Amino acid sequence: MAKWAAAMEMLLLVVVAAAAVAVVVAQAPPPPQCDPGLLSPCAAPIFFGTAPSASCCSSLKAQQGCFCQYAKDPMYASYINSTNARKMIAACGIPLPNCG
Repeated sequence: MAKWAAAMEMLLLVVVAAAAVAVVVAQAPPPPQCDPGLLSPCAAPIFFGTAPSASCCSSLKAQQGCFCQYAKDPMYASYINSTNARKMIAACGIPLPNCG
């Protein structure tokens, strides 16, 4: 009987631990979906140096975790590393990433 109680206690601990892990995993923010197309509201500020719109800033904040990936991609590097892009990022109050 004592072995059965100890086994049930161990099983209960495993179930509680698994539930706690599931809650923590469920609450972790999802990784950003790196999609440069989502930055289309920022085309004018990047190409022409105009002030970024609220939509542009919102898009930038959503894609912030992707900046270094874009900066290293030959297709997007010249845009993300441009003076206008840096001004736009700063105007939106987003810190420039250190992609070192």
